[in-house]
Amino acid sequence: MDIRFPKEKKARVIVNTDAKNEADDQFAIVHALLTPCFDLHGIIPAHFGTHKTAKSMEASRAEVDKLLELMQWQGKVVVRNGAPKAIPDEQTPVPSPGAELIIEEALRDDPRPLHVAFYGPLTDMASALLMEPKIEERNIRVIWIGGGPWPIGGREYNLSNDINAANVVFRSQLEVWQIPSTVYRLMPVSYAELMEKVYPHGPLGRYLVEQLVEWNMQNVDGHIEHRSLGDSPAVGVIMYPNCGRWEWRPAPEFDQQMHYLHTGANRPIRVYESVDARFIHEDFFAKLAQFARQ
Repeated sequence: MDIRFPKEKKARVIVNTDAKNEADDQFAIVHALLTPCFDLHGIIPAHFGTHKTAKSMEASRAEVDKLLELMQWQGKVVVRNGAPKAIPDEQTPVPSPGAELIIEEALRDDPRPLHVAFYGPLTDMASALLMEPKIEERNIRVIWIGGGPWPIGGREYNLSNDINAANVVFRSQLEVWQIPSTVYRLMPVSYAELMEKVYPHGPLGRYLVEQLVEWNMQNVDGHIEHRSLGDSPAVGVIMYPNCGRWEWRPAPEFDQQMHYLHTGANRPIRVYESVDARFIHEDFFAKLAQFARQ
């Protein structure tokens, strides 16, 4: 059965991804691409700092291109490069084609909310806000995989790559859905599960599993037979916003040690306390299998 979604029933989505940082972005990118209820307006490759490579955004772009090639979807999806580095302060954007894409889609005359899913730092959202302040008045939902445990916070990788950008976005009037580290770490898959449900599904499935195992072997100490697909909740909550427990909390700010500063001065944001890993993983496995059969 081919279920077709009319345009007005589809979620407007842009994906912003530090695709080559680890091994889980790849799963969340493919998941978004294969989700028919998404009206995907583009993918923005993002930087992930300079401690791994001086050209991290370019590495993310190459990884996005590789996934599209494996899917034989070259030219079917808009890809616009994001900023090559973090914003230098809370007043200065780093302009990029990716930030321009966010502005362009935010200003489009469309009654549907624009969901911008960030699998890494918030650099391009903050830059878009600083470049065109009018988008703060638009119907935008920022879904962010990032930030440390509530209510204290502390070091968290995505936040560490642009603390200034996080402050710009959290102080804004935009609707933010935060998926902090305590939640995105609750997305484990075992190697056995990946070998049964992902690896058999063509060159794309093989690549997804092989690059994950390779990354673990090179970067994780000790015995390991699992990986948390920590970026995938961003796809799940756009598909089904109540696929986890959440509550509205006044938006905090961040100090340079990445602790939350609860000023009480900002509007509420949606903070997820849990997500339904079964719903998200099984949806991805089924869509990948369907794609491979086609």
